[in-house]
Amino acid sequence: MKKAAVLLLLFSLLIFSCDQPLTAEKILDKSITYHDPNGNWNTFKGELNITMKIPDQSDRISEIRIDLPEEGFYVKATRETTETIYDIKKDDCIISFNGQTNFSEEVAKVNRLDCETAKRYQNYYTYLYGLPMKLKDPGTHISDSLITKNFKGKDYLVLKTTYDESVGSDIWYFYFDPETYAMEVYQFFRKDDEGRQNDDTGEYILLSEEVLVNDIKMPKIRAWYYNKDDKYLGTDVLN
Repeated sequence: MKKAAVLLLLFSLLIFSCDQPLTAEKILDKSITYHDPNGNWNTFKGELNITMKIPDQSDRISEIRIDLPEEGFYVKATRETTETIYDIKKDDCIISFNGQTNFSEEVAKVNRLDCETAKRYQNYYTYLYGLPMKLKDPGTHISDSLITKNFKGKDYLVLKTTYDESVGSDIWYFYFDPETYAMEVYQFFRKDDEGRQNDDTGEYILLSEEVLVNDIKMPKIRAWYYNKDDKYLGTDVLN
């Protein structure tokens, strides 16, 4: 009798859990479990080698090192005969251009050789390759409303996010496979003067294939397009 009661309780708990609706928070947690099952992102220390392919331009090859525990970031970007290095160690920033750390103000201005640019690169790469884990960062606001949407012929679960002004001003959408919870698309729009979403702005990014880096599943290919007219902008390939 006691065994039957225990089985009934377990069955009831199973039914109850199955009836619980998906929420935005649960979808994010499931996606993080898919991409970073061992919780390695917060202590990430590793290298990324990325080739940027843009129509009618030479490829840009970037060697990137991210060290989150030490607040370190390094990128060496090479395009044809030009090499630029941004090296950040906490609050220190070292910049090299074609092997030289001393260059004129004019060269610095033309090639954006400043620590503000270095910081933008750091934020850019750590954000995009740290997704979806980065959606847990302070200043990120995920809408409670769960969106289902068909995009490019596939049905997705979609999360909408906005940000504190100090973090970012755009409106982002993240698309997850409804079965695996893999993140396969993200998309952003800018706001108009009244703070509303401007549908003629921004871009969407299609993610395909995966590379395992420090046991984290990262997108191998990221293809960028304009929202307005689907114009192809370029592709990042993680080697």
